[in-house]
Amino acid sequence: MSHRQPVRVADRHAFDSIIDARSPAEFALDHIPGAINCPVLNDEERHIVGTVYVQTGAFEARRIGGAMVAANIATHLRDTLADRPEKWKPLVYCWRGGMRSGSMVTWLRLVGWDAQQLAGGYKSFRRHVISQLDALTPQLDLRVVCGATGSAKTRVLHALAERGAQVLDLEAFANHKGSLLGALPGVPQPSQKHFETRIATVLEAIDLSRPLYVEGESVRIGRLSLPLSLVAQMRAAPCIEVEATPEARLAYLLRDYAYLGDDRAALAEKMGVLKELQGKETVTRWQQWAHDADLPHLFAELMSLHYDPHYQKSQETHFRAWAKRQRVGATDLSDQGIEAVADAVLALGAPSPLA
Repeated sequence: MSHRQPVRVADRHAFDSIIDARSPAEFALDHIPGAINCPVLNDEERHIVGTVYVQTGAFEARRIGGAMVAANIATHLRDTLADRPEKWKPLVYCWRGGMRSGSMVTWLRLVGWDAQQLAGGYKSFRRHVISQLDALTPQLDLRVVCGATGSAKTRVLHALAERGAQVLDLEAFANHKGSLLGALPGVPQPSQKHFETRIATVLEAIDLSRPLYVEGESVRIGRLSLPLSLVAQMRAAPCIEVEATPEARLAYLLRDYAYLGDDRAALAEKMGVLKELQGKETVTRWQQWAHDADLPHLFAELMSLHYDPHYQKSQETHFRAWAKRQRVGATDLSDQGIEAVADAVLALGAPSPLA
């Protein structure tokens, strides 16, 4: 590979480090997995340079921006990059593979490092993510783990992964549990682009000849949308239903959602969105239980009156292989019980309709 040759996205793994030279705000929205953020312009500086460009012109913007870029690169050389060895080989990218990453590559090469620039920058990586999702998703040998609310499906996926199975944990990537009460306190959801990046990164690494276990999700997890190609593949895949008893499900929900009792007002407010579906009297009762932190009564009625009545119809509508699903019973969803469910799921060996 030429010392001066911009590299392709597919070659990024050949480098010791990946440096994102964009601003912190750009980096937060999405970035190449494993990249470190060494902005040559911070968010405020980028805004200043852009304003000068519009109001005064390119030369003045480059003059002002050049001083900022030089100062920032000097800071990175003194701090973040100070301990890099002589043979260190970094890949640098910015938005389009232009002046920001080019400036950093120039300085890193002057130091003596074999720095190279990602051709097309982040935009080329974004195109790569989309193309990987479209190309790999139809080849997936999916097993969709389903079950009524409280069936510990996500925990079952974790137990499957611990046993060496391939797993795609969409809720972990979305920072959301996928239900009305699924938002995680103090943990924002990622951007749509970063959600898709996380999915594509897993798909690139899996063995397409082996099954991939995924939880049966709707088209949205919180405010994020699943890639349409993945939704289509899930809808056609064989299903495995965790049939847990109501008692086991309630006990699991009370453990898994115990933190909801810490903010009673917020929990009561969330119940308010159900007034149209459940009626004012029912929701008022639920809101009172929320204010009292009476989670056993609240969760029991949410299961019986809200979630369970819609569950069967929803599965039949969304999963074409639902009638042929395999079932795993569970009367216990403690840690040991979940491990037993995972063992039973692996023992099924469901044939794929793609085979």
